[in-house]
Amino acid sequence: MAGEFRQYLFPHDHPRLAEVRGLDAYAYGEFARKPGTFTGGLVEGWTPLYLAPFRGVTEDGTLRPEVHRWEPARPGEEAPVAAMVEAAEALLSLLSPEDRERVSHAVDAPEWQTWANPEFLQFDTGLRLEFQPPQVREAALELVRASLSPEGADLVHAAMLVNGFLGDVVDLPALLGEWSYNLALYGTPDLRAPWGWQLYGHHCAVDVLVVEGRMVVSPVFVGAEPDEIDDGPHAGISGLFADRIAAGLAVMAALTPEQRTAATVYERMVDPAMPPGRVHPGDERHLAGAFQDNRVIPVEGVRVADLPQDARQRVLDVVATFVALLPAGPRAARLREVEAHLDETWFSWIGGHEPGDVFYYRVQSPVVVAELDHHCGVFLDYDTPQPFHVHTVLRTPHGNDYGRAWVRQWRERAGG
Repeated sequence: MAGEFRQYLFPHDHPRLAEVRGLDAYAYGEFARKPGTFTGGLVEGWTPLYLAPFRGVTEDGTLRPEVHRWEPARPGEEAPVAAMVEAAEALLSLLSPEDRERVSHAVDAPEWQTWANPEFLQFDTGLRLEFQPPQVREAALELVRASLSPEGADLVHAAMLVNGFLGDVVDLPALLGEWSYNLALYGTPDLRAPWGWQLYGHHCAVDVLVVEGRMVVSPVFVGAEPDEIDDGPHAGISGLFADRIAAGLAVMAALTPEQRTAATVYERMVDPAMPPGRVHPGDERHLAGAFQDNRVIPVEGVRVADLPQDARQRVLDVVATFVALLPAGPRAARLREVEAHLDETWFSWIGGHEPGDVFYYRVQSPVVVAELDHHCGVFLDYDTPQPFHVHTVLRTPHGNDYGRAWVRQWRERAGG
């Protein structure tokens, strides 16, 4: 329902908002680290995870490097590398030597793993766009547009715009803005050698790597609270995740009652049957979010190969909505990769499955983890998940988040 979120606004002087009003990103980042606070607890839990050497998400702790064997891009599946290089070089040309150094990292630098989706700065990697001049901000957005599909770039920018809208609604524009995001480059922009970029901040984090025409867009986090803009210059933006929500519900509708029961791991979003820790204070039901680069995520629910053909296709449709960020060629390659592992793909669900219900789902295989979750309020006042607060996560398990597996193989082929 349009504007439903407005019934959950905090009073303007509520401590949740008033105690941080007037802080900028850096002052709030320090405030958020305070021991004993909600955000301080998140930082304390995430910090040691970032320090762990990267391995990759797995389902049982055992890496399967064979699932990411390098092969050249097939004709028609090449990434738009030339346009990306042009956009990245245009961005770099606008920066001072100091900012060029600050934004640039080695292609396999651990800074890739500093991305996070909360509104507070835990790691200040790259350049903070809100403190850059307009031409640098626009150049950053041009890099996004040059790299992703039109609909993918629109989704990323819409999430940024919704963040700014939320900041206006709750009167925290210094913390929640269209440009409250960090941008970093990894490697040197090149037509063949591996390089990429990263954009991250509240409700939006995208990691992109290209090498010899191949593309990895992973990890990706895109979310929104609320999932619409109902006022102001960008009024009319809404339903950022309508396709992902509809695709998940379509899977459940295609299952028999017995299969729906098997797919439903928990009937309630916060279920007494859940083990301790299953609902994380920050991630809620998500398992593959920020700082979870090495998480072991056992498969759950139903094996997709055991489902009717219509349901199997609906699961592929879910994945298609997540990888729609990729340009057409790399998207086709990614979907082909996912389909090749359909016999090892699982689908799981938490919550209701009727239109308007709140729920969580996960598609998981050796080459993809795609999650959608409805969340409780953060800057709006509700303590049960609502349909207008959505988080989504996309991962490439077994070591190819950030294109790491391909970078390693490229170096081996290149002799170092």
